Amino acid sequence: MSGPGGTVLLGIGGGIAAYKAAELARALVQRDLAVQVVMTAAAQEFVRPLTFASLTGRRVITDMFSSASPEATLSSAVEHIGVGQEAGVLVVAPATADLMAKFAHGLATDFLTTLYLAFTGRVVLAPAMNTNMWRHPATAANLETLRARGHRIVDPEDGFLACGMIGPGRLADPETIAEAVWQELHPRRDLEGETVLITAGPTQEPLDPVRFISNRSSGRMGYALAEAAAERGARVILVSGPVNLAEPAGVRVVRVRTASEMREAVLANLEPATIIIKAAAVADFHLASVPEQKIKKTAARLSLALDPTPDILAEVGRAKGGRLLIGFAAETENLRQEARRKLQTKNCDMVAGNLVGREGTGFDAEENEVILALRTGEVLELGRAPKRVVAGRIFDEALKLRLALHALDER
Repeated sequence: MSGPGGTVLLGIGGGIAAYKAAELARALVQRDLAVQVVMTAAAQEFVRPLTFASLTGRRVITDMFSSASPEATLSSAVEHIGVGQEAGVLVVAPATADLMAKFAHGLATDFLTTLYLAFTGRVVLAPAMNTNMWRHPATAANLETLRARGHRIVDPEDGFLACGMIGPGRLADPETIAEAVWQELHPRRDLEGETVLITAGPTQEPLDPVRFISNRSSGRMGYALAEAAAERGARVILVSGPVNLAEPAGVRVVRVRTASEMREAVLANLEPATIIIKAAAVADFHLASVPEQKIKKTAARLSLALDPTPDILAEVGRAKGGRLLIGFAAETENLRQEARRKLQTKNCDMVAGNLVGREGTGFDAEENEVILALRTGEVLELGRAPKRVVAGRIFDEALKLRLALHALDER
């Protein structure tokens, strides 16, 4: 029987991250979803089926065939097929390199891979594997194939892996995966007709042909905003500084390097935009005259004269017209005061402020803890959450804010 929110098939691959699938199952159940778990034989070496049966209240599917009588096997198979037809989403977490290769090439070697071929609903894949496996060209090619089929990929996080390596490959936060599943079951199209212009990542300001000034921004927040906007029906233009992130599906990406290039790209795409989000961490200073040759190291102290870079947010604020403008404030102190100050001085409608330098949030982290300063005078605290969740909340509040501003303008 389906849950109030729908039915989900949860496939669990054989990797150390399988233990996190228990957290995912609980997160899905807490969203009033009925969850049918399917485990590969390898997954059962890491976590016992009883764990998931207890969390979901359903018998876990562990094998293609039942060890009972032929009649019981047939009945069980029909039952499982019925569950697959009832479900709206198949989520696989962890999606190992082996499973994704089988999915990409249509191999049906067990119940989960067979189910994948027979399943006609939406598919969410949350990869987890060794860093070298994640970066291997074969894995990249399989991911490209799966993305082209319209599957949602919840990219793995960077961090310390069980194999001892540090890098990408760690299973995404279970709440992030659960939110992706929920959105596939209940897609929101409240941004249809909007054109959202987003900036993301750092800029790099050259000091000579081999050196540059930059910052620790990973671009994850801006990319999460772009993904959220596209999924909710918007046309999205993402102006991105240098980052190491996959391009979001259905998003037009404009690559830039310097603050000057970012300014030109923003102004060139300003006209069609109805919502503008400046999430990039633009360098504040640049070298006005960059030498043509590498600066040589000497024993003497080197002094460089740095000039301010263009204030893109302020310039857009002066030219925004009826567009909704959202800025970001990354601060080390006085967050509320600085967010409110930027709201006024840059003519923003909303400023998302977060304290940087804190463990596990902000720059180059998977999570963010944000406050929203609004033109109505309110300050909202969103709390700590994965950046993909924060992105959804920002759009929720932005749409409410626009209605409130229209009501004020009509008075």
